[in-house]
Amino acid sequence: MPLPASALHDTHAIMLPHTQSVILLHGFGGHQVQTALLARRLRGAGYDVANIGYPSWRWPLARVIDHIHARIIASPAYHARTVHCIGHSMGGLMLRAWLARHRLAHLGRVVMLGTPNGGSEIADLLYRMRLHPLILNQAGALLRTRRDAVTLAALGEVDYPLGIIAGDRPMNGLLPSRIFRAPNDGKVSVAATHCPGESDHITLPVAHTAMIYTRPVADQVVHFLRHGQFART
Repeated sequence: MPLPASALHDTHAIMLPHTQSVILLHGFGGHQVQTALLARRLRGAGYDVANIGYPSWRWPLARVIDHIHARIIASPAYHARTVHCIGHSMGGLMLRAWLARHRLAHLGRVVMLGTPNGGSEIADLLYRMRLHPLILNQAGALLRTRRDAVTLAALGEVDYPLGIIAGDRPMNGLLPSRIFRAPNDGKVSVAATHCPGESDHITLPVAHTAMIYTRPVADQVVHFLRHGQFART
């Protein structure tokens, strides 16, 4: 017995991939549980979301990118008509390296949250204290401000729509003020979040870790994905 037209329409809708999706990467030492709330808010805004986890410190960059790529292409989100990307902190650097090697023909817009595009002063401090092998391990070359030529080349050039959200409200202002001596989110200075080729940049009153949990940040992310710029009053 043939299905009614409405049933055929519903079945067709289920089989089609989402029109727009988001690849979401957490930061250094993080887990996809930390970005789960942001992922849920993005789904509520109409995006299919692949919340990707990866080992952020124990593998060399090239191996991490291979791991991320395998997980991304295995996700239904990869097959959407338009694929956007969002990275928190080091996750933004991972997106840069991934896109440098695996540029998507259907790439939409990219948003970075507190990403140390210019490197992190905290990482530099760990290098000076010779604690980087213990704490940063393989991620040290990527996170420090003085990157070697191989690492810089791996990040590639930004020639896609990129919006950057920085924070300037560290949770504990005493220690960051002594390390940064400039506006910062407690782990990354506002100045270090800038990236050559960026399309838009905005600073919000949030801390580095807290930004992925706050509604205003999620709203700004969605606004950039939809309009290519952040909302300003």
